[in-house]
Amino acid sequence: MDLRQSWLLFALGSAFFAALTALFGKLGVAGINSNLATFIRTVVILIVTAGILSLRSEWARPSGLPWHSWLFLVLSGIATGLSWLCYYRALQLGPVSRVAPIDKLSVAIAIVLGLVFLGERPSLPLLVGGLLIVAGAVVIAWF
Repeated sequence: MDLRQSWLLFALGSAFFAALTALFGKLGVAGINSNLATFIRTVVILIVTAGILSLRSEWARPSGLPWHSWLFLVLSGIATGLSWLCYYRALQLGPVSRVAPIDKLSVAIAIVLGLVFLGERPSLPLLVGGLLIVAGAVVIAWF
């Protein structure tokens, strides 16, 4: 398996950086408006992503993208923005050790959405893992 092309490597990177996001976000929202914090984070992401596109010469004309890509990317952006606004407010109000795991219920929700809307096939490990994520979130939220 070529690790540079492995989805698992990128998924682990995502998990690692999401953990750092929670830690740095909790420290960053202390004493400021959570919506302003989300805006600052968004601007930084825009700059970093533009830098990566530039370094890799991956810029493309937006007019060449299919309309359905635009639609779903815009919807994804709206969902991301709303998620971040909620996440930063939750971090401001609660401990990162509880907020971050509850946020990861998104994994279980994504599993269900993939099964229902994308026709992905369920498997025993997928279902057990999803249920364990939900169980962990319930334990963290209620105890």
